Amino acid sequence: MPAERIARAYARLDSLTKPRRSLGYLEELAARYVAISGRERPVMGGKRICVLAGDHKVTAEVVSAYPSVVTQLMVKNFLGGGAAINVLARRAGAEVEVVDLGVAEDVGALPGLVRSNVKRGADNIARGPAMTPDEARQALEVGIRLAAKAVGQGVTLLGTGEMGIGNTTPAAALLATYLDLPVRDVVGPGTGLDEAGVARKAAVLERALAVNRARCTGALETLAALGGLEIAGLAGLCLGAAAHRTAVVVDGFIASAAALAALRLSPAAKDYMFFAHLSAEPGHRKFFASEGLRPIVDLGLRLGEGTGAAIAMQIIEDALAIYNDMATFAEAGIAPGA
Repeated sequence: MPAERIARAYARLDSLTKPRRSLGYLEELAARYVAISGRERPVMGGKRICVLAGDHKVTAEVVSAYPSVVTQLMVKNFLGGGAAINVLARRAGAEVEVVDLGVAEDVGALPGLVRSNVKRGADNIARGPAMTPDEARQALEVGIRLAAKAVGQGVTLLGTGEMGIGNTTPAAALLATYLDLPVRDVVGPGTGLDEAGVARKAAVLERALAVNRARCTGALETLAALGGLEIAGLAGLCLGAAAHRTAVVVDGFIASAAALAALRLSPAAKDYMFFAHLSAEPGHRKFFASEGLRPIVDLGLRLGEGTGAAIAMQIIEDALAIYNDMATFAEAGIAPGA
């Protein structure tokens, strides 16, 4: 991001009727959004959270507290407007777009569902690669196209959401590999595993990393070996947003693994990403520390779906309202420091 754009945004923020930088991180959020927009006084347009769904055959290793069938059931719940993401998106004034990228069963042509299935579930990473590099590339391209479509329809703030029972396991595998961290630093309870379940999940992760180590020769190859269809799709969404110079709000642990894959594929995409929240998953803190990033909120969330992104969208919009709508010292007839 050109430094002069950030500087111009801060010049206006510093002229507003408040002590300099007294609104803290809100001012940074506003300055970044303004710089991304390339406009002196940007107006928030449409907001859209893309919820990408995919299954994971690693659930056969009992790494989740829920069965895989819940993925397709939740897809139907999203479409019916009854999930947490639907509630929070309505509060944020954001659309929810639901995409089948890798659901194991064909849920049919349901109203509102984007049917872009690349593969009926990622393969078991404890026994081999999740997908081929070509399948990973196809999933990336779906996400890129979703971003392009959204921008063409007037969306100025995108959000990442996902649904996939078992997907904290591939997300942890990606973080361990991309960040060169031990499994113990990234494994967590996911949707509610007990202590024994977390230990079992750690053992599965160790096997997955060992089985796929030789395949992890680059960013795309690692994503293909250890990721998932919805994770690759979210990485593509982040890349597509950056390509169209549009801000994207990254949700939680799984979405951050996708964003990390995007950053390894194209480091410049970082300028367009806002990170919504610090997940309760222990590996998420390691991610933020390693990449020098800051989450917008820390609410102990671990649901996914884009719920944290919806909350963060409201805060970003508040920050932009401060930037656009507050009076300057000159307009208010106040001498700074008087």
